[in-house]
Amino acid sequence: MHHSSRQAAGKAAELQALQHLQGQGLTLLAQNWRCKRGELDLVMLDSDTVVFVEVRYRLHADFGGALGSIDARKQEKLVLAAQSFLQKEPHWAHHPCRFDVIALQGNGHAGHPLDWLKNAFES
Repeated sequence: MHHSSRQAAGKAAELQALQHLQGQGLTLLAQNWRCKRGELDLVMLDSDTVVFVEVRYRLHADFGGALGSIDARKQEKLVLAAQSFLQKEPHWAHHPCRFDVIALQGNGHAGHPLDWLKNAFES
């Protein structure tokens, strides 16, 4: 799979994740928020909790793979990016926050193509 179509698949996965979360009543605060320390796929508001969402896209029906791909280094980068976000957006800094992971599966998978893991890891 060449790079651009994989990127397109990742973008589609992110959109699907966003629509799913909005369907669950969450509000989008930021998408593809970049800073020197990293990138946040989605920043959502779940009632009063700021949720940093990492979207993982997997072609194969291996959910362990999607969550397993978030190693300690990746978690640390997400936490640092989240801290940067809260510094730049100080009005959210006093809200509780959590880290969620949405794992999506690729083509032709029956059943639930989307796994939403709340509090996927502790910051």
